[in-house]
Parts: sequence; structure tokens; C-alpha cells
Amino acid sequence: MSLTTALNNAQAIFNNTGAQSSVVSNNISNASNADYSRRQAMLTTDMSGAQVVKIARADEPALQKAYLGNASADAAQQLLLKAYNSLQSATIGGNDNETAPATYLSAFQTAMQTYAGSPSSTTAAQSAINAAQSLATGLNDATTVVQSTRADADKQIASDVDTLNGLLNQFQTANDAVKSATATAGPTSSAVADALDQRDSVLKQISQIVGVTTVTRANNDVALYTTNGATLFETIPRSVTFTPTNSYTAGTPGNNVYIDGVALPAGQGAATTAQGSLQASLQVRDDVAPTYQKQLDEIARGLVTVFSEKNQTDPTAAAQTGLFTWSDGTVPTSASVVTGMAGSITVNPALIASQGGNPNLLRDGGINGTDYVVNASGDSGYSTQLDAYITAMNTKMDFDSTAGSDTSASLMDYSSSSIGWLEGQRSAATTAGENTSAALSRSSSAYSNATGVNLDEELTLMMDIEQSYKAGTKILNAVNEMLQSVLDIAS
Repeated sequence: MSLTTALNNAQAIFNNTGAQSSVVSNNISNASNADYSRRQAMLTTDMSGAQVVKIARADEPALQKAYLGNASADAAQQLLLKAYNSLQSATIGGNDNETAPATYLSAFQTAMQTYAGSPSSTTAAQSAINAAQSLATGLNDATTVVQSTRADADKQIASDVDTLNGLLNQFQTANDAVKSATATAGPTSSAVADALDQRDSVLKQISQIVGVTTVTRANNDVALYTTNGATLFETIPRSVTFTPTNSYTAGTPGNNVYIDGVALPAGQGAATTAQGSLQASLQVRDDVAPTYQKQLDEIARGLVTVFSEKNQTDPTAAAQTGLFTWSDGTVPTSASVVTGMAGSITVNPALIASQGGNPNLLRDGGINGTDYVVNASGDSGYSTQLDAYITAMNTKMDFDSTAGSDTSASLMDYSSSSIGWLEGQRSAATTAGENTSAALSRSSSAYSNATGVNLDEELTLMMDIEQSYKAGTKILNAVNEMLQSVLDIAS
């Protein structure tokens, strides 16, 4: 080997180890950066020796696709579970179900039984009215919670839409940077890898809001589509639009989210089909909360129906609201949900002593006038009407199938079934949430292991590079000694 060749080899070693150490140092400094993909200096050997020809970036499209899908599914499932937990806590309470309509209804039935046992007791009559008021207020409060849940979901949708539009704009900037770097940067430049990291970081954030699939095109360009086929990004961001609704009542419909003019469907089921928080929020607003509201409305309808008064002189006359009334003031005649009834149900003022009413009208009838009096003799020991009410509360009646619970049950059983429905949905959502979290954890680990930085490996590689550098210095020292010997001889 000539001295010139030896010097060239040493120079190549220094150049290569310099490039390699720079890449490894960058890897080490980004070891804790979840949005960073590992770089590697690729060497090749030809007639002139070894040289760095490319800075390669770790890339696993299949693992990335799995991670994005699991991230979307888990974001949706956790949001849905949070909504179920919130509804359960606010409308049912703890292990004793202390704030559930069924609990108030049970307390009311107990008060009615006490009153029926002592129909002449003013205290028992007042206690029954008080329990009825607590029941009505409980249904009112539960309705407020349900509609607040819908309003909160609507606000979350509006926030997610704003965030998604911002992220799509960021994605355009990052995608343009990738295309530019791909077209202009040399193979040993880190510009492409840096731009890809930035674009993938934005993509991860998008997947939290909506399920996303990618299509890679020429020049590293990428198009984005939702999992249901709507275009999110193709050269430019597509418009995501939504008109918020400031407040909700049971009859208020929510507005759709449109992606490139296509309505985004809501998720379905306790183990939701939603991908991303947007679809899950739509499900909470338009399915979960309204279904629960229907059950509350059906309980209210049952109360108004069971405690209605019948005309004692004209059997063909329509029944009138009795102990319980509501904003419309009529008695429903069909087994169909009356939207929002639970929000306006109240105890008839004619029975509230503090409002000039008479609690004993519950025993005697006549809330709607003398034609509706059942205790015509005015007997203070009369309990027939009270017993009939208690029996009716425990007699099967028809309920609307769209409420998601029993279609034929007693009022007492139906209210208990409503608790069971919510607890069942929450339990199923909890199990599904554990599964999606586990799947996300596995896919995240697999993706990170394949593309992330392993600090131990990088430190080992750095030591190998150091040995290569030392080899280069030995060659250089040997050449220096030879040249010095030649100079000494010449002198």
C-alpha cells in the first residue's frame, strides 16, 4: 500500500466516523422524543474505499398503520367511557344508587304504602307528596344532566373541528417540506428525515380526532382519507365544517360534521365503532344521551299515566293529569316516548299545601273537580284509591322500544331496568376501553421498537465508531512515522 493510499484510507475513515458519530449523537439526543425515528448512516465500499452514501430513516408503514388505527379506536372508546361514567355518577350516584330515579320511585312507593296504611294521617299524606316532589325533581335534574352532557359533547365537537382544521393546515406545511426535501436534498442530508418526522407527528395528532388512512404518492407526497372514505387532505386540506348548538333540550337535534362535504357518521355500541374523538362525541350527543333521556321520559310518562284521574260520572271522558302533571298538561294515550317529559314533570299544585293545595286529594280524588272525586263520602279511612295507585305502579305497562330498555314492565321494574341499562353499557365500555388501551400499548411498543432509538444500541455503536476512529489515527501515525523516516534519510 502506498503512502498516498494509506492517507486516503485514513481520510475516508475520519469522514465516515464523523458522519456516523453525528448521526448517532443525534439519535441519542432524541432518545426520549416519541416523534423521532432513528437515523442510520449507510456505508458502501467501492474502488476508492468505504464512504457514507445515505442517511436512512427507520420506517415501518405497516406498524405505523396499526398504531394510528389503535390510537383512533382508543381515543374514541375512552371518550365514550368517560361519558358513561359521568352519566352514572350524576344521575345514579354511588353503590347505593342514591340519586337514581328508581331510588326516588322506591321511596315514593314506601311513602304511598305508609299513607295507604294510615289514610287519615295528615303527616303520612304530606310525606307522600314530599316523596312525589323529590321524584319529580330527580327526573328534572337527571334531564338537566343528560342535556348538559349533550351540550358538552357539542362543545367538544366544535373544539375538535377547529383543532382538526388547524392540524390539516400544519400537515400541508409538513407535507410540502417533505416533497421539497425529497426533490432537492442530497442522500446524506437529514432534511428529508426531519421533515418526515414532523409530518408523522402531525399525523399522530390527527388520528386522535378522526380515523385516518394514508396513501403515499410520488415524491413522498401523502394523501389522507378518513376510515369511512372522506378526503381529509389531497395536495391541500379539505374543509371540515360544523355549526355548534349553544344549548340543548331533549328535542334539540345536533348538527352534522362535514368533511369535504360528507357527513361524518357517529359511532355505535358500547364497544364503539367510532374512530377518533369526533365520532365518539357525535355518538354521545346523538345516541347515548338521547337514549337515556327517552328512558327518563318513559318513567315520567308512566307516572303521569298511572296517577291520572278518571271522570267518575262520564266513563268516556279523557283522563286528566292527577298527582303528576307536566308542561303539556295532558295524559299520553299511546305507548310512545313524549320527548322531554321528564324535564317538565312536576307535582300538581292542587296537592301542595304550601301552594294552597290539599294533600288528601291524592286519597280522595277530585284534583280536576267534583266529577273526579272517588271518595264521595269523605271517609278519612278510605284507602281504595291509594291501594289502586300502588297496584298500578307494580302492574305491567307498555314502553317505547326506541328507549332501549324493556317494552313491557311495571313502572317500578322499568326504572330499575334503566339503571341496569346504564350500568351494562358502562361495564361493556369499560371492558372495551381496557382492550383498546392494551392494543394501543402493544402497537405503540412495536412501532417504537422498530423505529425509535434504543439507547444501549446507540452507545454500543458509538464505541464501535470510536474504535474505527482510533484505527484511522493509527494509520495516520504510521504514515507520519514513515514520512519522517524518509525525511531523516534525505537530510
